[in-house]
Amino acid sequence: MDTSEPSLKGLYNEAKSQQEGLDDLDPRSSASKTTLQSIIDNFRRCQELIQQLSLFSKNEEVEDISTQDLQYLLVDYELAETKTRAYDSDRQSSLQESSRLLESFLSRLDQYGLLGASDRKLYERFLEQRDSFRIVSSTNPEDKRKIKIARFQEEKSLKQKLEYLRSESQKINIDDETVRHLHLAEIALAVNKAFSSLDMINQELEIVSHMRQAEPARADPPPDQRAPARSNGYSERLDGPTTLGGLGRKGGPLLSPSGKPLQPFTLTDKRTQLQQGVFRPDHSLPTMSIDDYLEEERRRGGIIDGGGNANAPQPEADEDNLEQVDAATMKARNWDEFVEANPKGAGNTLNRG
Repeated sequence: MDTSEPSLKGLYNEAKSQQEGLDDLDPRSSASKTTLQSIIDNFRRCQELIQQLSLFSKNEEVEDISTQDLQYLLVDYELAETKTRAYDSDRQSSLQESSRLLESFLSRLDQYGLLGASDRKLYERFLEQRDSFRIVSSTNPEDKRKIKIARFQEEKSLKQKLEYLRSESQKINIDDETVRHLHLAEIALAVNKAFSSLDMINQELEIVSHMRQAEPARADPPPDQRAPARSNGYSERLDGPTTLGGLGRKGGPLLSPSGKPLQPFTLTDKRTQLQQGVFRPDHSLPTMSIDDYLEEERRRGGIIDGGGNANAPQPEADEDNLEQVDAATMKARNWDEFVEANPKGAGNTLNRG
């Protein structure tokens, strides 16, 4: 390799340094777009150098990777995260490429045995449902809450560990083992974020797909439905199918070349509409009387006439029939005892004073 070309370490460190200053730039500014493209170019060049140098092999173990080269396992992840922030003209292709890069990142870590048990299960589920992958597959709200809390706590713990190792790496006499643990902690945090990114990418891809399907509905109308334009650039904009002047008409110009109205129309403004509604009540007014409503309900079968005679006057007992008199007396006595034992309001346990 030509020594005049930037080294893998130089390109990687430059891209990482540019990433740190990216948050200080306005995403809409040209400087931000230029910086994003420079980061993407540097990471792509890193990919090429990694392949040329054959840094990683399927036949190796993670112990075979040197401490200095461990950090380059993050190149695919960093490139994917950068591309998701770059909103180019073809957003769908950009998101799909980011998804492929994240899959490549996770696949290489799986080959080296760097995925934990829970992360490996997520990775296997992602391979089964790439286009519909979600971190939380359960529809149970309680399960969703538990999974989100667990992942939040895991990410928080990884960040704390990474912060500690970074502070330790700033010391003068830093040993190789501490640096190795630092790179492995960076990889573990990237794995946690990679699954979240895959989830969000799939959600955004669904939105982009729906938007593209809706585009034909917003296409330009046929030429015969467009407003006629004159040679001087003038267009009968009031003839549009969705404008007030174009409602209820079969077509044709609204005004003649001399300015004479060819069809009846009404001009209104917002102020007139507001004036008409000043003294209207803020509630909906009834459209029929109560009698009309009951008659309508009776016609629809909502009111059932007739029924039992619970409210009809009860026949009095025959005074000459001793059995009926005794039964009526016992019924009245039982009722009096019940009323005395259960005074009015005794069952109301909610509104006691």
